[in-house]
Amino acid sequence: MDTITSTRSLCVFCGSREGSDPAYREAAIRLGVLMARRGVRLVYGGGSIGLMGVVADAVLAEGGEAVGVIPDFLMRSEHGHRRLTEQIITGSMHDRKRRMFELADAFCVMPGGLGTLDETFEIITWKQIHLHELPIIVLDIAGYWQPLQALLAKVISAGFADASILDLVSVVNSPDDVLDAIATAPSIKDGVVTSHL
Repeated sequence: MDTITSTRSLCVFCGSREGSDPAYREAAIRLGVLMARRGVRLVYGGGSIGLMGVVADAVLAEGGEAVGVIPDFLMRSEHGHRRLTEQIITGSMHDRKRRMFELADAFCVMPGGLGTLDETFEIITWKQIHLHELPIIVLDIAGYWQPLQALLAKVISAGFADASILDLVSVVNSPDDVLDAIATAPSIKDGVVTSHL
């Protein structure tokens, strides 16, 4: 079975705001539509606002499944989505991230704020230390994630990591490439794990 057909659930990390560039919203809609059409269930942070709400609404509008995972204290401030296939309420942010991880076959990182950065770095680090081998696709809309790529390059050039950390993520520039990138994501190498993380 290939990776795309075995990818039943894609966890999408993205902002609780839509951002200043309309391209972010357009990409979220397109990704949601493509996921639903290919039978890939959305797993995400459970909000109804920002890019989170946009991608969930797009999935649902196309007849797809959307599962939200949100801590109880954020249900109000992030306007927990009320029309999802399933809404899972957790007791903490840590539980939220763990539950999203458990439900995912792959991850997609869209533009977002500090919460998105937190989720992204944690799931990349978990892959680095071999807690999982799931594909992580960074959707670089309008150059949003170029600073992340520059930071990873700096981490390597400054001697804090092996160049193989670049294989932990795959970067694409269009939502049309996300699902195909899952199938071609490189496997992690033993050299990624070191005693000096």
